[in-house]
Amino acid sequence: MKKWFVAFVLVIVAAALAACGNGDSKDTTKETTSKTITVGATAGPYSDMLKKAIIPGLEEKGYKVTLKEFSDYIQPNNALDNGDIDANLFQHSIYLKNFNKENGTKLKALIIVPTAPMGFFSSKYKTIADLPEGAKISIANDPVNLARTLKTLNDEGLIEVDPDVDPLVASTKDITKNPKNFEFREIEAGGLPRAIETSDLAGVPGNFALAAGLDLQDALFLENMPDQYRNVVAVREADEKSQLAKDLKEIVESKDFENTIDEQFKGFGKPDWMKNR
Repeated sequence: MKKWFVAFVLVIVAAALAACGNGDSKDTTKETTSKTITVGATAGPYSDMLKKAIIPGLEEKGYKVTLKEFSDYIQPNNALDNGDIDANLFQHSIYLKNFNKENGTKLKALIIVPTAPMGFFSSKYKTIADLPEGAKISIANDPVNLARTLKTLNDEGLIEVDPDVDPLVASTKDITKNPKNFEFREIEAGGLPRAIETSDLAGVPGNFALAAGLDLQDALFLENMPDQYRNVVAVREADEKSQLAKDLKEIVESKDFENTIDEQFKGFGKPDWMKNR
């Protein structure tokens, strides 16, 4: 009877220990998985921003991070939506909203980051005043970049655009005054860096300028970029209040992040929240 009782107790103790051991193992696995993430960006300045200014902060917080680079503006959002990546950085909020509307996705802009503005470059002239009558100006032919270009030219006093038109969708048809009779050449945004040599002035979106090795500081003038055109860190809407989302915001809002931008991303325009704090 005693032998049976002792054996019974040993079985109970062994089972209890095994249960505790299994519980510890399960918790550890869960924690490791939640700290292993993949972030995405298009190759170029925003991939570099992740590498130099954001991923180091994530790693300090214990994350194991994989960076995935994309070659177009469709894949990063599809990958985020289907869970292949956990966050991305490559687009502004207008593009994100349109993407959600057209594709039925539920992606959320988490925080605005410093962004390379459009630069207006010339290989022939040093100042705006030097631009001659009938100067040939190369501009992007896609609606968003075209509207940005016209807004900037309007801000610089080179043309006037109908004040009643939505500034986000303005086109050359909305130019009401063109005192120097500038000739506008609409081309693919990716070809604008090459157009500098064949134009009197070319408005080059910041990402294409940097990818072509241009220095934003060499531009005749830079776009005064509204926040809706600045790039955002995006996550799935369901993850907006996750620990990862909180950590990403904390990193971007840190002084270390801003110092890295000042040192390694010269010419990038800062969002209002960063300028006004």
